[in-house]
Amino acid sequence: TNTVACIQSGVFWGYVGLVREVCARIKAERDRPMKIVATGGLAPLFQQSVDLFDTFEEDLTMHGLTVIHQHNKEHPSQ
Repeated sequence: TNTVACIQSGVFWGYVGLVREVCARIKAERDRPMKIVATGGLAPLFQQSVDLFDTFEEDLTMHGLTVIHQHNKEHPSQ
């Protein structure tokens, strides 16, 4: 290993810890079952290393924008 690899590892596992803690706190506040979805282009980096997520959706934002576009096309005055 080298300095760059060690920094990359620290950033990766630090981010994993951050996401775990945020999810745990939100779950505790909501006190009900919920699914955790990993989104975005970097989601696959975590897919094999972390068991925190219920599902992965790389293109969730694009799917949402498609739904909004379709709605606006069908209902232009709203």
